[in-house]
Amino acid sequence: MAEFPFRIQATDDLARTGSLTTPRGTIATPAFMPVGTAGTVKAMFLHDVRSAGTDIILGNTYHLMLRPGAERIKRLGGLHRFMGWTHPLLTDSGGFQVFSLSALRKMKEGGVEFRSHIDGSMHFLSPERSIEIQADLLGSDIAMQLDECVANPCDHQQAAEAMRLSARWGDRCKAYFGVRDRQSLFGIVQGATYPDLRRESAQRVLETGFDGYAIGGLAVGEGHDAMCDVISLTAPLLPEMRPRYLMGVGKPLDILEAIARGIDMFDCVLPTRSGRHGQAWTWDGAVNIKNARFAEDESPLDEQSSCPASRDYSKAYLHHLFRAGEYLGPMLLSWHNIAFFQAMMMRIRSSIAEGRFSHLRAELNGKWRGSDFGQDDAQSA
Repeated sequence: MAEFPFRIQATDDLARTGSLTTPRGTIATPAFMPVGTAGTVKAMFLHDVRSAGTDIILGNTYHLMLRPGAERIKRLGGLHRFMGWTHPLLTDSGGFQVFSLSALRKMKEGGVEFRSHIDGSMHFLSPERSIEIQADLLGSDIAMQLDECVANPCDHQQAAEAMRLSARWGDRCKAYFGVRDRQSLFGIVQGATYPDLRRESAQRVLETGFDGYAIGGLAVGEGHDAMCDVISLTAPLLPEMRPRYLMGVGKPLDILEAIARGIDMFDCVLPTRSGRHGQAWTWDGAVNIKNARFAEDESPLDEQSSCPASRDYSKAYLHHLFRAGEYLGPMLLSWHNIAFFQAMMMRIRSSIAEGRFSHLRAELNGKWRGSDFGQDDAQSA
C-alpha cells in the first residue's frame, strides 16, 4: 500500500486541519468529497466542481461496474480520463449500494451475490473483485475495503456478524491490494451503535493495517445524537496520524460536530440531490426556492460568494426556473450547494488554524440546530 503523507497542521481541541498528499494533488482537510456516482457529479460540469474548491471527488464502484462496466472504463483509459477529472478520486467498495439498492442479495463468506437494480442480472462482488474494480480497472487513488453495512436499529448479533465479516473481508482486500506506489487503501470500522462492537472492529482494522480509516454504518437511521456518540467513541481509537473518514455523512450540522470529534473526510450526495429538488443551503439555513415568497425576490442566494450561481442570479429567477421545469434551475442550485459546502469547509479549516473553531461551532449550532439543516427531507427525495 502507498501511505500518502498526511500532515496535521493545527488543532483546536479535537478538531484538526491538515493535508493529505496524493500523486494527483493535495487534499486540504477537513475535506468534503462531492459524490460522482456514475462518473459525474450530477447536474454539474467538473470544472465548476473544481472551481468551487473541491480537491477530491468520490466514484461509485457498484454503479460503474453495472454501467458502463469497469472493464470498459479500463479500456477507455481509467475513470480519471473517462470523466475528465485529473485530481484525486476515492472510490467506495460497492457494499453500501448493494445493501441499499438491491432487492435481492445473499451475503456469503466469499462475497455478496446481488441482482442489478438496472436490468435484474445477477452479479457477485467479492473483496478481491471490489479491489480489482477500484484499483486495477477504475484506477482510483484511494480504494475502500468491501464491508457489510446494516441499518439502525439492529440487534447486537446482526451487527456483530456483519462487523466480523467486514473484518475478514478487510484482510482479503489488503492481501489482494498488496503494495502499490500510487494508490492507497482505507479500512472501515463497523459495529452499528454498540460500543463493544465498535471497539472490537477498530482493533481488527488496526491489526490488519490500512493507510486510512473510515467509520461506516452511520447516517442509516440512528439519529444525530447517537451518531455523535459513536464518533466520540471511535475516533480516539484510530491512529492520530492517519486520515479519518466518516462515510456518507453530509448534513452541515453533522459535519460540524464530526469535525469537533476529530474527523477529516466526508462525502454525501446531499448538496446535488437537494439542489435538484429546489433546496439551497445557506449560512442561515436551508431555502426552498420553489416557495412562492421568492417569486419577486431580487436578492441572490449569497452576494458575498465567489460562485456565480450563488451571486449572479436572483432568487426570483431561480424560483421561475424550477416552476417552469427548466434544467438550468437544478444545475444552478447544485452548483451553489457544492460551493456552499466547500466554503463551509474552508471556513472551518481557517477557524481551526486560527484557534477559534469553538466559537464558529457555537455560532453555527445556534443557527442550524433545530432548523431545516437538521432534516432528512432532501436526502430521501
